[in-house]
Amino acid sequence: MAYEIEKPDEQWRAELTPEEYRVLRQAGTEPAFTGEYTDTKTEGVYECRACGAELFRSDTKFESHCGWPSFFDPAESDAVELLVDTSFGMTRTEVRCARCGSHLGHVFEGEGYPTPTDQRYCINSISLRLTPTAD
Repeated sequence: MAYEIEKPDEQWRAELTPEEYRVLRQAGTEPAFTGEYTDTKTEGVYECRACGAELFRSDTKFESHCGWPSFFDPAESDAVELLVDTSFGMTRTEVRCARCGSHLGHVFEGEGYPTPTDQRYCINSISLRLTPTAD
């Protein structure tokens, strides 16, 4: 798939830290309960750490106690791309930034959380950058 922002692998490696590169460009996962946004309640906009695209807003973030930031809906329906992921012997739905193709996490449905969409976008903190809302 062609993305609005495409860069050679060497450029991504130069622009991202090794851990950011591992998660964003190689579909890695940060360890549970270690990300900087797991428990934050700061109001604002969550952007893609790789390209700055607006992905999620704090008013859709909820406590799922899963170890990663959880959102029930992306900021815009076309902000993220959903792909079938059959890695590790299971079928999941991968969430990527629709602007640059960076791996963000996975989305799960039907888990019974009291949210308007019954979805849990389980997103790596390291994939995001929070821009707080100005007071």
